[in-house]
Amino acid sequence: MRHLELVMGIPMSVDVRGALDERVERAAVQEAFARMHAADRRFSRFRPDSEVSRYDDDDTEPSPDLREVLGIAARFGDLSGGAFSVRRPDGSLDTDGVVKGWAAQRAADTLTAAGLTTFCLNAGGDVVVRGEPEPGRGWNVGVRDPSDPQSFRTVLEVRDGAVATSGTYERGEHVWDGRTGQPATDLRAATVVAADLTTADVLATCVLALGRDGIAWAAEYGAVAVLAVDADGELLTALQAAPA
Repeated sequence: MRHLELVMGIPMSVDVRGALDERVERAAVQEAFARMHAADRRFSRFRPDSEVSRYDDDDTEPSPDLREVLGIAARFGDLSGGAFSVRRPDGSLDTDGVVKGWAAQRAADTLTAAGLTTFCLNAGGDVVVRGEPEPGRGWNVGVRDPSDPQSFRTVLEVRDGAVATSGTYERGEHVWDGRTGQPATDLRAATVVAADLTTADVLATCVLALGRDGIAWAAEYGAVAVLAVDADGELLTALQAAPA
């Protein structure tokens, strides 16, 4: 089963393989997308009635979900020495650096809880996969070339993991260094492979904010692999050390 919807203003899709009950499969996919739509309504800074907008306006008591997202942001803000921040340079709250990966991971968890074991959830290029689409082969996840949107810099084979990319090639300089309030310009793109998409997404943004120093740093905080492209087009990589 393949399903595509526009969520958070971007296309999100799921490819489910090998489900035993079509009704269960469809219900799980509907619930997964409903959770992502609900996250968009709650966390969009472009909606004046969203919880994020209302919280930023009058500092009302946050819901458990907002408290969780702010907690993730605070943790990685501390770990990155302040480079990662959900406060924009003008002081406004922007949880986008956490929410897309967090919401998509929750959607993937919904599919898993329903008993689906083999799927690829693609949230606008950030991906969660489970199982193998064919025996002996993982899911192929392309990493785009920042200089040519029609080309892939590399293709990763992933099983039971997540891949997220943060870059300047589509939205311009939209990631800033929280320590300086200035746009992050050392890297053009950063891709992180991790066990879950919440971690992969936040770490990719952290790496972009930290620049070259963030590549090895991310490998210490949950990244299985990091691939970054610098301003000159050079590919920089790091792998997590294997456990002793």
